[in-house]
Amino acid sequence: MIPPPPITIKDIARQFNCSPSTVSRALNDHYTISEDTRRSIQQYAQQAGYQRNLVSLSLLNKLSGTLGIIVPTISDSYESSVIEGLHTALRPMGYSLTICVTGESRALEAEYVLRLLANRVEGIFLSVAQETYDSGHYDHLAMVTQRQLPLVLIDRDYASLPVSRVTADDYHGAWAVVEHLIQVGCRRIAHLRGPAGLTVSEQRFAGYIDCLTQHGLPICDELILPTNFKIDSAVLPTQQLLNLPTRPDAIFGVNDQVAIGAMRVLRERGLRIPDDVAVAGFDDSPTAAYTCPSLTTVARSGQKLSAEAARLFLQHKQTPGHTPIESVVLPAQLIVRESSQRVG
Repeated sequence: MIPPPPITIKDIARQFNCSPSTVSRALNDHYTISEDTRRSIQQYAQQAGYQRNLVSLSLLNKLSGTLGIIVPTISDSYESSVIEGLHTALRPMGYSLTICVTGESRALEAEYVLRLLANRVEGIFLSVAQETYDSGHYDHLAMVTQRQLPLVLIDRDYASLPVSRVTADDYHGAWAVVEHLIQVGCRRIAHLRGPAGLTVSEQRFAGYIDCLTQHGLPICDELILPTNFKIDSAVLPTQQLLNLPTRPDAIFGVNDQVAIGAMRVLRERGLRIPDDVAVAGFDDSPTAAYTCPSLTTVARSGQKLSAEAARLFLQHKQTPGHTPIESVVLPAQLIVRESSQRVG
């Protein structure tokens, strides 16, 4: 059975034998319409199931009440907590969120930006796609700033873009976890490195390199192998590390998923964690505390990041065109668990 078409303002106007503009004013509590007429029209509209056309209202008001969030993935718990935090912070102020997932594609990122602009969003929160970093072109993002629309970078920095951003202190978080591994006696510390070019990967790699150098340990190219952020990307690199004449005594994964993938390979080889090989990750994902053994990692707060991002957006809305660019770096915290706690 085909449902009846939705009731319109013109339908209500015919019911009350008046003009559509009178109905529109009554529905919007305009003072020129008597209270009795307003009440009658509003009650009838509610009973008839009338719904306002929010898109049309946004075009009239030049405000949509909508914000765009563009992220590479929503499968990661950190991105999910950032989105949830933005929703919690901005929904009470009347904003709704449109979530776009790029899968690291620059083309999709550019397409989403154009769609969001066409839908008259009032601001965009962006975690830059890998392909945008690789290409070095961000014309689609420049379109946002040219319109003086708030654009806030979240999680991933992009130095070339003159906008405010909120990131975690990936560098010192990586330094802390590598220093911890050194303190428990590790000397051949491998790093399963994230995608080249991304600031999160580069900052964690720089923290790893600088900490080893500071402690007088050599930088061994054979111990640094590329991965992405997915668990299965750790399998082959970890096998390569274990096939070396002298295997590593610790593995630092670019994130928890990569570290967990490495742990599986170690168990399959019959190696003990952490006695034979210590393991550490990054992000403190919900599963990190429940792996066996539990995973040493670095915590960064998605809720705090989203709160700062919301603040930067609201600040831009209050002073459009005159808002100073801010770069907020939130501290990261080392969480030591069983995967690196060597006895004796």
